[in-house]
Amino acid sequence: MRESVFTWRPIPSFHTNVIDDDGGVRVASAEYVVVATKRRAERAFASVSLADKNGDNDGKMPSGEQLLKHPLALLALVPRNASLFFAGAIAGVAAKTLTAPLDRVKLIMQTHGLRVAEGSAKKGIGFVEAITLIGKDEGIKGFWKGNLPQVIRIIPYSAAQLFAYEVYKKLFRGADGELSVIGRLAAGACAGMTSTLVTYPLDVLRLRLAVEPGSRTMSQVGLSMLRDEGIASFYSGLGPSLLGIAPYIAVNFCIFDLVKNSLPEKYQKRPETSLATALVSATLATLMCYPLDTVRRQMQMRGSPYRTVLDAFPEGVTNVSYIPFTTAGIVARDGVIGLYRGFVPNALKNLPNSSIRLTTFDTVKGLLAASQKELERIIEENREKIVS
Repeated sequence: MRESVFTWRPIPSFHTNVIDDDGGVRVASAEYVVVATKRRAERAFASVSLADKNGDNDGKMPSGEQLLKHPLALLALVPRNASLFFAGAIAGVAAKTLTAPLDRVKLIMQTHGLRVAEGSAKKGIGFVEAITLIGKDEGIKGFWKGNLPQVIRIIPYSAAQLFAYEVYKKLFRGADGELSVIGRLAAGACAGMTSTLVTYPLDVLRLRLAVEPGSRTMSQVGLSMLRDEGIASFYSGLGPSLLGIAPYIAVNFCIFDLVKNSLPEKYQKRPETSLATALVSATLATLMCYPLDTVRRQMQMRGSPYRTVLDAFPEGVTNVSYIPFTTAGIVARDGVIGLYRGFVPNALKNLPNSSIRLTTFDTVKGLLAASQKELERIIEENREKIVS
């Protein structure tokens, strides 16, 4: 049987339906390369080329020698979604590992008030004091305690978040194809909640490893939580997590896109522009959403008296039936400043973290566009050689 290959490139606002004789559809790649024997392609409008598989696409596709001379074109042969996934994963792992010490310091500062005895006079712990405490009790390795589940978590988290943002931006575009500010905010919020929901149990594990005394492995902590507290313990604090991440990612991504797009075109593609824009967007988003992050961390701890976000905020001693009378809200115990415990190390961690991720993602998208143009240029040159 003679097998042919239909190859076409998507055209905005036009949709393709490739139908088998039995009504099925089989798409082989993101560029809509369909291997067919007796298929018909239905589309409103397209530029379609038909090539014999045994004829090496009539010599139009780049040869191995051409790809070696133009390695950038190789990137265009990798599915775009796979390229974005690996770029987001690598950027996320590097950013989290480099900023892990600051994250550990932040967690110790955030949860200190709940971990110390109720009668203790000192409810807060400072930045330098937290660094000294970790170094004294656990040594250098202590600054990376709990980083393994964080690294494992960031791979799907970063990939899911960045990929979901691109998908949601397409969904929220208006009838004219433009994406409004509200649409960008909604896309960012949905992307943040999607990635958080998928990876939340690993985040809880990371916190338990980071703040609970003793040296235990991730599997030991996980089995202990499952045995003593049940499956629900892996989702403690999910509510404030979703409430916190939705506005944070919405503001962060929206400001990044809007500021970047408002700059002259010659500056938009520069890495330093992405870095500066990401710093601004991350700073504003962190200031707005940090209190909910503090509440979330305290809800995740073993024996936390807070079951809802509102339980953590009262200024007086609560009289809710399931919370002890001696337990007050964060504001009553530590004051408003208690909601911003650990803000300095968090800001020092989040700013480079966000900048690395967004800049890497932006750079990869630029490389993908450049590689696609390079591949098209080679194909066009080969086509002209065949014609001549």
